[in-house]
Amino acid sequence: MLKKRGSSWCMLLLLGAMLWFPLVVHAEPARWNVDPEHSTIEFRVTHMVVSKTTGRFTDYAGFIDMDAEAGTVTAIEATIKAGSVNTNHEKRDTHIRNADFLDVEQYPTMTFKMKSYKKTAENFTAVGDFTLRGATKEITLVGRYNGATKDPWGNTRGGFSAEGKIKRKDFGLVWNKTLDSGGLIVGDEVQIRLDIECIKAKP
Repeated sequence: MLKKRGSSWCMLLLLGAMLWFPLVVHAEPARWNVDPEHSTIEFRVTHMVVSKTTGRFTDYAGFIDMDAEAGTVTAIEATIKAGSVNTNHEKRDTHIRNADFLDVEQYPTMTFKMKSYKKTAENFTAVGDFTLRGATKEITLVGRYNGATKDPWGNTRGGFSAEGKIKRKDFGLVWNKTLDSGGLIVGDEVQIRLDIECIKAKP
């Protein structure tokens, strides 16, 4: 009789563990859609050796698949409209849109698709394929997950900050001119800064 009762208790404990344990360990990532009204995709490039020109893209969409409690990400994808470039100078923006630079008529979009994600105590590293002007190269973004919060309308929002860099020549952006001093008008390295706010998709 004692053996039977002990066996029953063991079965009950085992069943309880099987029902409870997966809920704790195997949290499903949720889809978080980028909110472009509260996000910034910005770039900086050296101009005439002595300064930097800053610009941004204003038309884009993307998502992050994330387990917010663990702070882990399983997917990041984004599509940026190249023609939405804005450096606060219309003549320069027109030049950037033409074939010397982005060639937006032939290549209207840029894309990023994450391949791997590594989380440390405070930061993360996301490696992915970036496609620009028909060329795809692997780039690395290093950043920080800033946490999640509820907004007054019942949405859950999360925030990320990240930085990376690309070489213009890797994507066929080779236009330049040499200054009398020997330097170039436009630097080859382009610094990227992202401040991204996402909204958790509702079931």
